[in-house]
Amino acid sequence: MRKLVLAFCAAFALSGCAAERVWAPDDAVARAAYRHDGPPRLTLFTMINNRTGAGAHTSLMINGSQRVIFDPAGSFKHETLPERHDVVYGITPPVADVYTRYHARKTYHVKVQELDVSPAVAEAAIRAVTSYGAVPSAMCARSTSSVLSSLPGFENIQTTWYPVKLADQFGKIPGVREQELYEYDSDDNSKVLREWNPNAVARADTMVN
Repeated sequence: MRKLVLAFCAAFALSGCAAERVWAPDDAVARAAYRHDGPPRLTLFTMINNRTGAGAHTSLMINGSQRVIFDPAGSFKHETLPERHDVVYGITPPVADVYTRYHARKTYHVKVQELDVSPAVAEAAIRAVTSYGAVPSAMCARSTSSVLSSLPGFENIQTTWYPVKLADQFGKIPGVREQELYEYDSDDNSKVLREWNPNAVARADTMVN
């Protein structure tokens, strides 16, 4: 099974599948800190192949005392966004918007699953991802499911290697809201970040609040 997971991850460029030990300095993380004014929330992102329906990447956005994205073994990187291991800081609405557009393309779409949680659960999630460390290749769903299963009220989440299986489990939790985001750009997603203006307003049709 591990060989199969490694194979699909190696074949999928957008997930990156590279464990990088990145550690942004304290001042950069402090400057980037952003808390969305919405409720404490967990947002599970699942990137899905439009042709086969297979999952390709998993990540988790957390809104608590600040909003971060746990992007395990992911390739989403920009010089204005500090990262520590696989946690990206400064997730303003424009950043959340470009994050989804970076992953959605003609061959993949993004399933977005949101769940409002208590402040305590949101903070537990932030502590869990910031202490997890750099995630090895092909372990995006495994690391994210491990984080979720450690949270109060999420004990029924089983650790899995497969993004779609994790999305299915998460979707069964009462209160989860789902949407799917499609775009039909080229598979060369690098241009999304090259052309991105950090000061631009998020696009209303794709923005994740």
